Amino acid sequence: MADYKLPPAGLARQPSPREEEIVAESLREFAQLQTYRHTFAAHWEEIAELILPQSRNTFEYGNFNWPGTKKTDRQIDATGMMALSKFSSICNSLLTPKNMIWHGLRANDDYVMKDRATRLWFEQATKILFALRYAQYSGFAGQISDCYTQLGAFGTKGMFIDEFDTSEHPYQAGIRYKSIPLGELFISKNHQGIVDGFCRWFRLSARQAYQKFGPARFPEVLRPALEKGSEQPYDFLHRVYPRSGSDYDPERLDERGKPWASYYLSIPGKCLLSEGGYRKFPAAISTYATAPGEDYGRSPAMMVLPALKTLNAEKRTFLKQGHRAADPVLLTADDGVVDMSLRPGAMNKGGVTADGKELVKVLPTGNIQISKEMMAEEKALIEDAFLVNLFQLALNLKDLPQMTATQVIEITNQKGILLAPTVGNQEEDLGHMIDRELDVAMAIGAFRNYPMPPRLREANGAYSIVYTSPLSKAARSQNASGFMRAVEFSKELINITQDPSHLDWADLDVAMPEIADISGSPPSWTASDEQIKAKRQRRAEALQKQQQIQAAPAQAALAKAAAVQFKAGMTSPAQAPAQGGPPLAQQVQGA
Repeated sequence: MADYKLPPAGLARQPSPREEEIVAESLREFAQLQTYRHTFAAHWEEIAELILPQSRNTFEYGNFNWPGTKKTDRQIDATGMMALSKFSSICNSLLTPKNMIWHGLRANDDYVMKDRATRLWFEQATKILFALRYAQYSGFAGQISDCYTQLGAFGTKGMFIDEFDTSEHPYQAGIRYKSIPLGELFISKNHQGIVDGFCRWFRLSARQAYQKFGPARFPEVLRPALEKGSEQPYDFLHRVYPRSGSDYDPERLDERGKPWASYYLSIPGKCLLSEGGYRKFPAAISTYATAPGEDYGRSPAMMVLPALKTLNAEKRTFLKQGHRAADPVLLTADDGVVDMSLRPGAMNKGGVTADGKELVKVLPTGNIQISKEMMAEEKALIEDAFLVNLFQLALNLKDLPQMTATQVIEITNQKGILLAPTVGNQEEDLGHMIDRELDVAMAIGAFRNYPMPPRLREANGAYSIVYTSPLSKAARSQNASGFMRAVEFSKELINITQDPSHLDWADLDVAMPEIADISGSPPSWTASDEQIKAKRQRRAEALQKQQQIQAAPAQAALAKAAAVQFKAGMTSPAQAPAQGGPPLAQQVQGA
């Protein structure tokens, strides 16, 4: 039996009036947020039944599901579920692909960015963030995929970013990511529509609560469960909200000097378990599309919910028709064959008349092809809503090897234009996440060996985020598309006028690296400025040698003619000038 260091029974710590006030206020706010979100919860439950059954019965406070409960019993067609999975993959590949650096950092002031030390520091800071983000225990890759799944199904997603708990892994300091199930998340916004607070309810066993909060404030009401080793889960609440008034003093060094308050409460016993704070808002919460007057988002699934329901009904009919076609209903006369055998090779006497007329008929099943066409129409609507067909604009170059570079850029430009209004607004959420990541990285000492350069320190470290994801590059491809169209037009003018000056306007040294970056070419595949300079110097030297080789026969002939003239005594080499050139002696010497 585990040895738990709890105070003696009856001598537990008594809460202060301030703690009691915090608990009462937190529970009151939690109750209000539940009421406000109730209609959304019913909507989400209906969607979960159709395309995300593992989330069924999780959207109301107090819901409980026994592990292993069957949840797919109300699904007939899986088109919506498959489209949702593709939507999550599309968002991941467009916004946060694991195989590339999908964002960078820079100073807000262009003057500060002229400093090489500042540029190098931001480059190193980006590398540190990505190393922490994709570390062994961070969980980012799996959790961000869950977030995109919730975004496609329910229209709202939340990612909690916190320091990694090093109690069991003392040498693994880092960042830990947790996708917050929407059923546990209750959000509040400020006057500008920005999420600045939330309540999250979750369940822990008494043993887990002891591990997380320690013995000092362990709820006395859970003591029996802890001592008996019970694994029954109990309800807990985490509340985060902005501090204000006398509760916030930026000069203080404790939790009350941080802009956001953090309280953990035990709902059994209604007691405060811990009080903390955050310098940056700890959750990245975003919506897909928001209706007027609503805090929670509306998802692609909500937009095509009628199509999802219709497809389920049509699939049910289609299965009935298919069953009847494969195992048809037989029609017989009142005094026809009795106990007909349907096994292969069976003989049923009395099934036809003496002249061969059939006495047994098959009941018509209707036109099954109509059902297929009706389902195909609903499937197309569903896939359109989940961006499946839109994503196919990024045509596979292996399937179309005859495409020119201009055509590829045009297609990328179209994709960027169409995707930016829908998925593009998620970059704002990523910005909140990166702010929090930088704060945690600073707190755990990830930058201790990389002090800020003086010029950036003078600018108070002000920075902005530069997105380099495929979606951002697709949005930038409009510039590349316009440049390529102008080049093509200039080439046509050159072909018509035979005047190459029509391309003098194009600065290819500036344009081509940008186009290569937009096209997704890795930096290691492109030459540096020094390498380009060396290539051009070698090319110039080779051209000069080629010109000398080509001029050598003419120079040799000229020298030979001068020697013949000198030998014949016609004139001296110094006095006989070559036609249209320097004195012959100089030409001979040059040859």
